[in-house]
Amino acid sequence: MTVDENTPVLVGVGALNQCEEDPSLALEAVGLMEGALRRAAADAGTDELLRRASSIRVTNGIWDYPDPGRILAERVGATRARTDLVEVGILQTTLLGDAARAIAAGEEKVVVVVGGEAKFRSLRAAITGTQLEDTRQPQGTRPDRFLEPAKEIMNPLELELGLGMPVNQYALLESAFRHATGESVEENRRALGCLYAGMNKVAVANEDAWNRTALRAEEISGASANNRMLAFPYTKRQNSQWNVDQAACLILTSLQTAHELGIGEDRFVFPLAVAESNHMVSLVERGALDRSFGFHYAGRRALAAAGLAIEEVAHLELYSCFPVAVRAQMRELGIPVGRRITETGGMAFAGGPLNNFAYQALVKMVQILRADPGSTGLVSAVSGMLTKQGVSLWSSVAPDTPFAFDDVSAEVAAEMPVHVVVRDYKGPAKIAAATVQYVGGDAVATVMVCDLPGGRRTLIRSTDDALMRRVTEAEVCGLSVEISPAGPVLAAAPAAFGA
Repeated sequence: MTVDENTPVLVGVGALNQCEEDPSLALEAVGLMEGALRRAAADAGTDELLRRASSIRVTNGIWDYPDPGRILAERVGATRARTDLVEVGILQTTLLGDAARAIAAGEEKVVVVVGGEAKFRSLRAAITGTQLEDTRQPQGTRPDRFLEPAKEIMNPLELELGLGMPVNQYALLESAFRHATGESVEENRRALGCLYAGMNKVAVANEDAWNRTALRAEEISGASANNRMLAFPYTKRQNSQWNVDQAACLILTSLQTAHELGIGEDRFVFPLAVAESNHMVSLVERGALDRSFGFHYAGRRALAAAGLAIEEVAHLELYSCFPVAVRAQMRELGIPVGRRITETGGMAFAGGPLNNFAYQALVKMVQILRADPGSTGLVSAVSGMLTKQGVSLWSSVAPDTPFAFDDVSAEVAAEMPVHVVVRDYKGPAKIAAATVQYVGGDAVATVMVCDLPGGRRTLIRSTDDALMRRVTEAEVCGLSVEISPAGPVLAAAPAAFGA
């Protein structure tokens, strides 16, 4: 079989994991990205890749460089590279899929994808009172290309009721998932503890993981002085750990260029397919809160394009910002409980830099695929509040079909119910999702997504102590509630009307 010379191939990967207590000795974010970039070139075996780079694509982060790609290009001699800056809200798989598509189409020959954070450095600086100086660029500096989401991912009512932190919204989704699967509150707590204990076990064995402390399921799911509750039922140890100094870089090129540069075929890992949904609906508007239609369609599209069944994919890295994201993927992709779903240990333990974990994960996946010739791996991505979903498939064996980059947004939009949101509603409702918010380990408010007659939706917030206790002790999803100026009153039975 003759493989097309424009077949995209991933030839170099590099990652940095910095845990320096003295912030004055620590690299800033762009320094970490530079280190990861140089490691990726060294991994491929040639710096010529850097000089030939046609684009350097950087995912935006918790830093204020206006064009970090230009800093990197100047430092490594990528004088001809276009610089891209990609805003939070664009799937990390989008960069991978578009890079592979551009190479397959002959539009580019060498694409660098890189991201990094130095949030631990910033945290240590705040704790120690250290003044830090980051690299500055001239006023008016802009990247050659800036990518941003088509619209906001949150409804204004969500922000008004204090749902700005993702943990609160994912906890709401968790409650809907729990109710739909018939778990009790206690069964759900145990299930989450077991799921994350399995991920923790992987992190303990991963020398690149941020936190390698061995933990039992109860230590993960049970609230304690060292593991405070953030939003019921989520504790700190079930939350993506973003206070990390981590960076990752991936270098993709065409098969022809890889051969011209003499890169060893033992370095080659091929993108088989990327499929994703970019359909954007805020949580409060979203029907079927227990479902993730994006993963249902993207998973099937990517697997079909690669000619694979999920059982044939040997290695998995499911995006793991919060437990419900993992469990939703498992259900939609047909992955049984008990199967290993991470090669890193997940974002709570391996580390969850804001906008580039999928790249950290892919570095590890590439290493595993090289060591397991002929195998395939799946790396997924999430953006927003489980708003967008992406699936990518990779193999150390050259594909016998062209690379596929597909968008399943239309299919998702056709299947997902969308509700009209109203505010200041009074009257009967049905609880679709519920959580309790915590500050400093103390419960402060109940937030509920409520279905209303006529297919409408609203959000309500209550500081009633009895209601907060009820939500944390027994299932309230599916119950009817009377919303009045005095506050919500729960009924003992499920609501009589449909959503």
